[in-house]
Amino acid sequence: MTAATPGDTGAPAVRSRPGVTAPEAADRTRGRTAMLNQLLLSAVVFVLGVLVAVGPFGGEEVLFFSGVVVVVAVTAVTLVVPWSRLPYGWVAAVPAVDILAITLMQIAAPDTVLGLLWIFPTMWLAGGFGLLGLFGVIVAIAGIVSVLTALSATEVTYRTFLLPLVLFAVAATSHLNARRSDAQRMLLAKQSQLLQSVLARTRRQEQVVTEVLDAVDFGVVRIGPAGRVAVRNEAHGRLQQGLEPDDDRAEVLAFRDDGSSPLPPDELPLERARRGEAFDDQVVWFGAEPGPRRALTITARRITDPDGGDAGAVVVSRDVTAELTALRARDDLVASVSHELRTPLTSILGYLDLAIEDPDTPDAVRASLDVAERNAERLLRIVADILAASSSSPSSVEASLAPQLVDARELVAAAADDALPRAAGRAITIDTTGLEPATAWADPLRLRQVVDNLVSNAIAYNKDGGTVFVGTTTDGDSSWILVRDTGVGISDADRSRLFQRYYKAGVDRRTGTGLGLAITRDIVRAHGGELALHSAPGIGSTFIVKLPAIAPEGDAP
Repeated sequence: MTAATPGDTGAPAVRSRPGVTAPEAADRTRGRTAMLNQLLLSAVVFVLGVLVAVGPFGGEEVLFFSGVVVVVAVTAVTLVVPWSRLPYGWVAAVPAVDILAITLMQIAAPDTVLGLLWIFPTMWLAGGFGLLGLFGVIVAIAGIVSVLTALSATEVTYRTFLLPLVLFAVAATSHLNARRSDAQRMLLAKQSQLLQSVLARTRRQEQVVTEVLDAVDFGVVRIGPAGRVAVRNEAHGRLQQGLEPDDDRAEVLAFRDDGSSPLPPDELPLERARRGEAFDDQVVWFGAEPGPRRALTITARRITDPDGGDAGAVVVSRDVTAELTALRARDDLVASVSHELRTPLTSILGYLDLAIEDPDTPDAVRASLDVAERNAERLLRIVADILAASSSSPSSVEASLAPQLVDARELVAAAADDALPRAAGRAITIDTTGLEPATAWADPLRLRQVVDNLVSNAIAYNKDGGTVFVGTTTDGDSSWILVRDTGVGISDADRSRLFQRYYKAGVDRRTGTGLGLAITRDIVRAHGGELALHSAPGIGSTFIVKLPAIAPEGDAP
């Protein structure tokens, strides 16, 4: 960590290494600074000595070379003295001796500019020893110049004060630069400490988040903006364990929620998330029979950075193999039982019809048989709904469709007319003013089943004296069927599970089988359409069926 130490010599602060304390690092910096400054002065003096030795010199050579020898000797001492073991103030003796040596050289040749060499120790003392060093430089230079002026007995002119003024200015500048450098180092040290604390806190938070993610039983994958996987927890690896192919170049087989329809590579959850999509609860089966298989429900959410840009996505996966296996086993059992019930119920209805139509049947008995027939027919419809909902493959609905161009307005109007007696029993009005000309490419029997179910629910969950609005419209490419009621509405909790099989919404959950809306949505989707819901508790619900208005390409109208 970069930090400033008391009495710094003006050299750059060093970064501490493991096992090296800040004082030790400062001592080593002090020694290096002394050697570098002294070597620089010694090199300049050595060059001057060579020039004096080979050329004419108008001064006293003995006194000049005495100063040169002193500088060289001090340099040698500087290289061998362990400054880290001595008190800090001892290093100031080096520039002090340099000043005396340069003074000897200046006395040897008073008419030269050798006094400029005082700049080196002056900058060292003023910059490395604070105000005390600056004051010492001023006193020393002023005293030496005064003595030299007095000894030379020359006339005092502006040139006499020029060199001291330059040295004072250099000393002051060096002192200010050193203080500014110290302030910057202190600021950088504080910023470094702040960054260190922020980094440590961030690492602790990251460790906590990592431990939490590794502790949960669902997989979490963080995808960066470029589509690369940045983070994945241990649960994701456990969910994928045993599903990886032996060959790295091979791909794990993936299937849709039915477990048998292959899932194209571009529809895999991670690929969709890389493309920027966000989705909820995509069920994917990984692995092919008879090998290990696992069903995962996967959700992707986009992440935005503080500037509102795309920062990638988070993909969460959960193992639902046991749940789906149990649901499939339940559906198989229900389908098997329902299929066994259907044959005897059909036979019972046949004999009831024969008994009712027999002219010898008394009226009282015929009335009881009518009640039995209605209940048997209701039971048969329930069994049919259970069989349709328990189908293991969604394609079974599509296979039973015989689509054609259907007059949607006429079909909805007929369904509304048939529901009038039931609505009249609760003083509910069916408003058909919203019916507009519209055609739909659909199976008329299946579409009538959808409308009957929606209108029946609108009456069942309406308020006494309420209204059911039905309407149709089209834009030429798509047609819409609307069924709206003024009933109790659907709560947020019920809305998220409304289309699940066997789920019954509302206060009275004893009525119905919980299959009607699930079957209705399957039929609409089998036609290539969508079923939308808008509801508010206490206001009512609106169901909107969207269907193609024209035949798809390749299908004859």
